[in-house]
Amino acid sequence: MKKLLLVLFTSLSMGVFAQSQIAFDEEVHDFGTINQGGNGVYEFKFKNAGKEPLLIQSAQGSCGCTVPLWPKEPIKPGSSNKIKVSYDTNRIGAFTKTVTVTTNDAANPTKVLTIKGNVKEVPKVETFPVKKAAEGSPMETNN
Repeated sequence: MKKLLLVLFTSLSMGVFAQSQIAFDEEVHDFGTINQGGNGVYEFKFKNAGKEPLLIQSAQGSCGCTVPLWPKEPIKPGSSNKIKVSYDTNRIGAFTKTVTVTTNDAANPTKVLTIKGNVKEVPKVETFPVKKAAEGSPMETNN
């Protein structure tokens, strides 16, 4: 019984302390306040910290307003790459969105990246129509 408990404890400990194969520079990005229609693109940089090629199987945004692009080819051990996340900044107000990244990392197959910020409305500039003078009208001048 003691041996069984020791094996179980050792297995659980190794799982808890296992290092992830994918190491992000940061997992949360705060855009701060950005203008409506502004640049809502951020690149999460990462490194394959493991000893085997890393394959990103999918990256799924939490809604249609958050679109991730990720490398489809395997990332060699020690190599770096990025996941580009685009947020639709035509939506006004505070936001917090996530991207769930699924990899072939047996110890930690999923990572969650977060983007957040506040999109402020840009005041619309009213333009007044310019009335064009009709041909032959007194407003037209010929020099």
